[in-house]
Amino acid sequence: MAVTKPHVGLVGLGTMGAALALNIAEKGFPIAVWNRTALVARNFHAGAGNLADRIVPTETLADLVAAMAAPRAIILMVPAGKAVDAMLAALAPRLGPEDLVIDAGNANFHDTNRRAAQGLPFRYMGIGVSGGEEGARHGPAIMAGGTPEDWTRMASVFRAIAAKAEDGTPCADHMGPDGAGHFVKAVHNGIEYADMQMIAETYGVMRDGLGMGTTQIAPVFARWNEGVLRSYLVEISAAVAAAFDPVTGGPILDMIVDAAGQKGTGRWTAIEALNLGAPIPVIEAAVMARNVSARRGERAAGEALHGPAPSRAEVSLQDLEQALIAGKILCYAQGFAMMTAAAGEFGWALDMPAIARVWRAGCIIRSAMLNDMAEALSQDPTRNLMLAPFFADLLRQTTPALRRVVAAGALHGLGLPALSAGLAWFDLMRTARGTANMIQGQRDFFGLHGFQRLDGLDRPHGPWAPS
Repeated sequence: MAVTKPHVGLVGLGTMGAALALNIAEKGFPIAVWNRTALVARNFHAGAGNLADRIVPTETLADLVAAMAAPRAIILMVPAGKAVDAMLAALAPRLGPEDLVIDAGNANFHDTNRRAAQGLPFRYMGIGVSGGEEGARHGPAIMAGGTPEDWTRMASVFRAIAAKAEDGTPCADHMGPDGAGHFVKAVHNGIEYADMQMIAETYGVMRDGLGMGTTQIAPVFARWNEGVLRSYLVEISAAVAAAFDPVTGGPILDMIVDAAGQKGTGRWTAIEALNLGAPIPVIEAAVMARNVSARRGERAAGEALHGPAPSRAEVSLQDLEQALIAGKILCYAQGFAMMTAAAGEFGWALDMPAIARVWRAGCIIRSAMLNDMAEALSQDPTRNLMLAPFFADLLRQTTPALRRVVAAGALHGLGLPALSAGLAWFDLMRTARGTANMIQGQRDFFGLHGFQRLDGLDRPHGPWAPS
């Protein structure tokens, strides 16, 4: 059967690229595909089953372009960085000014801004795609950057392949120009780091503080997933804890090395937050914890020298659940505040309620709580979520438990960096008169940096300054 000449193409048939190509074909859009190794494209087409009629495998990049109808839209699913620049350079002599290249990888948004500004001979946009292989195949969350015209051109494809929220809304939207989509995806990934770290910390309290076995921990996560914490990450935490190792017959979680990997997006988020002056201590703590996890030899030496956690922690499972709820709210509040700061810094009109709605399904941080966040942000998109009435009330209910859990961790030698960072940020944010007056006094004493006075008098230095 002849395939309609497609307008959509895809470069890079790795795990994510292959899944996304099948999703596009399944939604009724013919697609041409190319991989650097031609055999990969041939095998992909051969294994596409009843979707093969909508897929055109090509041998070379020139063949890919020739197989497509103008105006073309070519999605890049290649590693971020130099590989994207190399592909843009390879496509430049082959495409026309109305053709569109879409970087759908985990690009640094600064790179996306640079590419958009460099005068490419074709149209260009960057999109953030979240959901892993399963999401790419059956419905990811899509955060698109680029011009409104290019978004309009691709919206029917993106909305068709995206996950659908419970109300049927596609989890795909236009975030703003240039690198806005990749920026929002980076913040998403930073929140993902933090959410995973806080879940891991509660697991650690149960394992090391309460002496619970893995098979006892699994149903706790499953029960939490039936309440306020209902989310993909809590759901899979229950599944991971419940799974058994076919080799040993014991829980697989007990056999996994405790060193977490990362691809850099969480680190980018932390770095950019510092540049923006937007505090995101929960995400920063999660990045730090991953880095520490890699230092297994040093950690073993530290335990040998200083000893393990001194005693069992006295904390309830109810407190742990409430602490995780509070930590989650505080983490998201920091993430949305960072995006608000970025909108002002880069002149982006980021739609905060729309971002929360896009994250409701398909992506890794999908959570029932995002419906309430979207509603709160619709009421006032610039207000910090911890000040929104719904979440302020929830924090009043849950922060006492967060205090008890963090205190128990400190007293019993259990490292809880993300939960502790969330509590410290909350306490700073709820203190009208803080302690930075001492810092300003110190700065003026050693460097005559000056300060402002509460009474408004024009006396910018302390009595230690030379007259």
